[in-house]
Amino acid sequence: MALNLAFIGYGEVGQVFAREFKARPGIEVAVYDLKFDDAVSRAPLAAIAETSGICLADNFKQVCWGADVVISAVTADQAVGAAEAAAPYLNPNQIYVDLNSVSPTTKRAIADALRPSGAAFVEFAVMSPVAGFGIASPILAGGAEAEALAARLNVFGMKIKPVSAEIGMASATKLCRSIAIKGLEAIMVDLNLAAGKAGVLPSVLASLTASYPGMDWAELARTMPTRVTRHGGRRAAEMREAARMMREAGLNGDFAEAIADRHESFAKAAL
Repeated sequence: MALNLAFIGYGEVGQVFAREFKARPGIEVAVYDLKFDDAVSRAPLAAIAETSGICLADNFKQVCWGADVVISAVTADQAVGAAEAAAPYLNPNQIYVDLNSVSPTTKRAIADALRPSGAAFVEFAVMSPVAGFGIASPILAGGAEAEALAARLNVFGMKIKPVSAEIGMASATKLCRSIAIKGLEAIMVDLNLAAGKAGVLPSVLASLTASYPGMDWAELARTMPTRVTRHGGRRAAEMREAARMMREAGLNGDFAEAIADRHESFAKAAL
């Protein structure tokens, strides 16, 4: 089954997805990232793409040309801008997918930006870390073409579950989950710092294990701060989208904002 895929954004997710799709027979993959516009930042990304036989595009027009499906894998704060830049080069025979962790309102703004092109829009919400799972990461999908696209891509190993023809349901599910997961990561950062400073981390972890034996607290305390160090900037942007979602629902988004601030500050301090 022939399929032409285009990726806008060639960071961690874009690299993993593009590489794994290119390894499937019959799939051609092109990628574009704003970093390609600078020779210095382009070089290492070009080297990564070359190892997988992935085509590097020079601009939005080139990456969108001839693609059956265009997948946006940028950062939360660039999601709408990427859709606006791609829209003039899309047509009604294409599907544009946004898999960024943004609020339902932002997803709908992306749909609005694409409407003049006639291209279909499907939102993806990736429900697990991509590292390890790759394109088999569980994904919730929304939009009028969600079921058709899931059927088309799942044969290649994806795990897409359509949840609604309405844009926003998949992203709301993801962000509500993220409040818990990213919140726990922020808690583990400060637990390690405070309990380590006081010299009481082993006893605190033992107490937590006794109270909640179903969770491996020692493992969470060991691994979660490292995740924040590596991905704090991206996760901060995601949690600000969660805060936005809560405020738009008439709720208080201060906790989500605090989680974002902690991820961002810890990642910056680690650098």
